[in-house]
Amino acid sequence: MRKKVSFIVAANWKMYKSPVETEKFLHEFLPLQKNFSTKIQNTFFIPAICLSTAAQILKSSSISWGAQNIHFENEGAFTGENSPKVLKELGAQVCLIGHSERRSLFHETDELCAKKIKAAQAVGLAPMLCVGESLDERKAGKTNQIITEQLKSSLKLLDAQKKVLIAYEPVWAIGTGQVATSAEAAEAHLILRKALGGLIGAAAAESTPILYGGSVKPEKAQELANQDQIDGFLIGGASLKVESLAQISMVNL
Repeated sequence: MRKKVSFIVAANWKMYKSPVETEKFLHEFLPLQKNFSTKIQNTFFIPAICLSTAAQILKSSSISWGAQNIHFENEGAFTGENSPKVLKELGAQVCLIGHSERRSLFHETDELCAKKIKAAQAVGLAPMLCVGESLDERKAGKTNQIITEQLKSSLKLLDAQKKVLIAYEPVWAIGTGQVATSAEAAEAHLILRKALGGLIGAAAAESTPILYGGSVKPEKAQELANQDQIDGFLIGGASLKVESLAQISMVNL
């Protein structure tokens, strides 16, 4: 049985919430942390337009935060992109890389993810790489192949001496209300951890957080958290309300 030093509950707000809504949410959420296990590490992936607001509110808290996307260059003629250097200067600790929506809607490749991970680590941000299979790929029995290939290709420029986080997000379970069974999720996490071990060594892979991110809801959170291969959650819809995110953050560890 793996010993979990911490358990990450990461909120991905996608393109929701204004600066005013961000301020209101965080001020309501912060006092609730006293009800959570000391092992819980809350993280927020904030819309770019709200990053400065979050930076001010969270600067003295234990909550980590970051952007949902970055560019692989620190500056340049890249209209609409987020600079990893500026994100770090704002006080961010993490950034999301290769979310399924970035891959499907904006055609991001593993090669691009690899460059973004390198850029994030270069400025001291911890990248959270997302990998996951579609419903067709799962039905075809290609889950192991797809997530392993995504992991290896996206981490080819990784500095193994620096922190990285992985999020397994079965694409078929995002926004559909479907959730992988705890056994399915744990199996995928184990596959990823073994593949990661081949890249950075078994000991480092053992301590690398691998989160589950497929329509996590309060009623399923405890069952998923009980799986020893699951080190946290990457939460979409359920993270938009203070009550549901707090419920998930109160899992017993």
